[in-house]
Amino acid sequence: MAPTETALATRTPVQSKLDPAQTLRATTALLDKIHSDLAARKSTSTTATAAEKLQSLLADTDEAEDAEDEIPIWLVLTTKKHIVDQKRLKPGKVLLPHPYLSTTQESEGGGLRICLITADPQRKYKDLIEHPSFPAELKKRITRVLGIEKVKARYKSFESRRQLLGEYDVFLADDRVITSLPHLLGKVFYRSGSKRPIPVDLQGKRQSVDEQGTKRRKLSEGGTKAVKWEVKPLDVAREVERAVHSALVHLAPSSTTAVKVGKAGMEAGEVGENVVAVVEGLVGKWVPGGWRGVRSVHVKGPETAALPVWMAGELWGDEGEVLEEAAPVKEKGKKRKRGALGEGLAEGAAIEVPGPDGKMRTLEVPGKEPKSVEDVEVVAKSSKKRKSDVPADESTAVKDTEKAEKKARKAALAKQKEEAKKAASTITVTAETATVNGDGKKVAKKARVTAADLI
Repeated sequence: MAPTETALATRTPVQSKLDPAQTLRATTALLDKIHSDLAARKSTSTTATAAEKLQSLLADTDEAEDAEDEIPIWLVLTTKKHIVDQKRLKPGKVLLPHPYLSTTQESEGGGLRICLITADPQRKYKDLIEHPSFPAELKKRITRVLGIEKVKARYKSFESRRQLLGEYDVFLADDRVITSLPHLLGKVFYRSGSKRPIPVDLQGKRQSVDEQGTKRRKLSEGGTKAVKWEVKPLDVAREVERAVHSALVHLAPSSTTAVKVGKAGMEAGEVGENVVAVVEGLVGKWVPGGWRGVRSVHVKGPETAALPVWMAGELWGDEGEVLEEAAPVKEKGKKRKRGALGEGLAEGAAIEVPGPDGKMRTLEVPGKEPKSVEDVEVVAKSSKKRKSDVPADESTAVKDTEKAEKKARKAALAKQKEEAKKAASTITVTAETATVNGDGKKVAKKARVTAADLI
């Protein structure tokens, strides 16, 4: 197992370092696994069908399998907190004791090909590289110098960017323009981290002393603004060498950071020393809290499991960050009832709840309500008045009164009908007499109206 840290409970800085023996065991096992997988893949490729061979020929060159010596080895550092709050387009650098890129080693393709992207004017940096004092071996590797304006004008299409990506092995960029390159070069360069531009400082160093030889004071202390020396060919060569021999650190708002520390063609001891150097650089410069903020360190290949190198004994760095009780889990899809607000409080206690206008309102805890079904039924039955609960004498008197009123209404209605019949017979006799006299229409009409009023 990986060594663990046992002093995290104390609040003193932990000066723990990686165990070289454990690091060597992890890198050795990882390289053995990668080599064995490659050997098995080669043996099975001889028995592949014609369709599989055709598919491999049509595969994308960017996504093709790496050569045995070019398979990357990754360091995976897991922290207890996010390293940064937002993604940074300008990567950091950690110098490697055994760099996986070399500016002096020759290869089948003619050695390392470097493209340098500079701020305008680009002629200034071309002249620096062509200067006699510039190292001749490094001069052969820098095969092209591009100004930022030429990048904007020439590489707008996807095909041109793809062609530029395939022509060079390493891209270096002036740190003054490197944050503009993701927009100018697009996903062709930034989809993977293999050929992302590496930042270099192509400006002269700041003058630490003035013309009289005295130390320059800060601007806040009444001094003058800092002035930089004119950049020299050796300064550019030194920056290029340092960038090629460093590991790139791409920081993002995450607790996991992966850094390329070597290739499968390197020795296990060299990869192990690179792992130690990168971890020390990450912990000392970017990890909040130093070693107290590190959770684990692993190494892995593109298609292998992560092998542990170091693991912390605690999952937190400060005891004050640990919650004693977990926060209550809210049920989705269910609304909280008003009665649930006062659970666990005494009757009549005051609580604050947010109102519809966003302001807090003070409410009193309502009294306890019956919770069981039997109690609810008893309350509902008691609220209704039964007939059996009314006294017998009172019910008899009410019934007699209702009967008397009903009998009186019937008698009045019968009397009204009788009077209407008598009036109708009188009108008929009068109508017949009026007809004989020649004035029957007018009288009959008047009689019908009178009869209707009576009814």
